[in-house]
Amino acid sequence: MEFYSSSASREDACKVFDEMSQKDTVAWNVLISCYLRNGRTRDVLMLFDNMKNEGVCEPDDVTCLLVTQACANLGALEFGEKVHRYIKERGYGTARNLSNSLISMYSRCGCLDKAYDVFKGIGEKNVISWSAMISGLAMNGFGRDAILAFEEMRKTGVIPDEQTFTGLLSACSHCGLVDEGMEFLNQMSKEFGIMPNVHHYGCVVDLLGRAGLLEQAYRVIISMKVKPDATIWRTLLGACRIHGHFTLGERVIEHLIELKAQEAGDYVLLLNIYSSTGSWEKVSELRKFLKDKGIQTTPGCSSIELKGIVHEFIVDDVSHPQKHEIYNKLDEINKQLKIAGYVAETTSELHDLGAEEKANALSYHSEKLALAFGVLVTRPGTTLRVTKNLRICIDCHNFAKFLSGVYNRQLIIRDRTRFHHFRDGHCSCNDYW
Repeated sequence: MEFYSSSASREDACKVFDEMSQKDTVAWNVLISCYLRNGRTRDVLMLFDNMKNEGVCEPDDVTCLLVTQACANLGALEFGEKVHRYIKERGYGTARNLSNSLISMYSRCGCLDKAYDVFKGIGEKNVISWSAMISGLAMNGFGRDAILAFEEMRKTGVIPDEQTFTGLLSACSHCGLVDEGMEFLNQMSKEFGIMPNVHHYGCVVDLLGRAGLLEQAYRVIISMKVKPDATIWRTLLGACRIHGHFTLGERVIEHLIELKAQEAGDYVLLLNIYSSTGSWEKVSELRKFLKDKGIQTTPGCSSIELKGIVHEFIVDDVSHPQKHEIYNKLDEINKQLKIAGYVAETTSELHDLGAEEKANALSYHSEKLALAFGVLVTRPGTTLRVTKNLRICIDCHNFAKFLSGVYNRQLIIRDRTRFHHFRDGHCSCNDYW
């Protein structure tokens, strides 16, 4: 099973598992690890329940570690809480690696208070514990608190490692602390002898890109002592999209082509840049190029967990059994938000259409459907947590901001780059960044 799992042959690993006359905990763990490794994260939760329900062998600490990772990836808070209760019941709560994983899981579900409760309960905190808490503060928009946690960590005598500085630089990036971020980049090598890796440089490029210092970010990449990867170029490309810098965006695409790493999503970002600046001729040329090359884009997918079940939506989704109620609820929400002043941000639509047509095309993005479903089936005031595989567009960001105010809901949306916390018509990131 482990051999097939390592070879990405999930079907063969499952076949071996099914053929086993006696399945022990190790066999279940290998299967769960296989599903996690192959991106079948929702199935990991199902396997955990099946393992418990069969009652032949119980999940152990390794099982719990794998399942908390799956919950973190999905943003499945309720299921993660269930696993946490199981950990306590079985007496695994003193295992530091499980506590560290729970900190990460709660942080990635946007539940920082519970992450901190777990952190406080660790008797002897190691560098992984501190780094997990610093990263949790960073991803949830508490940059200053992440820096304070780092200072407290140093007072306790724990030596920071590469992951600690990744969290710190990420904190600076999410909160626009340019000077502090550049100081940490220098400090890590001069004071601690840690040479910056591509992840550290990626955080710095993100930091400078968010601040609009695009040329400086480009110079950082060019002067790096390690070879830049595709991710760091995509970070800069994302910043070019927000700031409408299409000449630099074209340069970045050239670097991705040199790496033979360009993907459909990169061209979508470039399309965004062209459309936001009204360069429709370039949009047409790029669309023809994509069609001729047979390059297909990844559809946006948003998930929301309710009562331990993960519901997934794509744009214009009609697969959900409650699709009619969801679309009716979304239409109702749109009407209420428009009364409150919400206007569709049509620059998020990549086709050369009229204003009304653009607004209609934006109406049924996956995160809007997930939010409408959440409003439909939960009690007023319930916090809604949505996870998206791509970056949230400006229009959906504004939609969520208005929804939080009009419906008095706390919303937490985690996209591929960061968390967005919405409450009372405001977002923790202050603007789209």
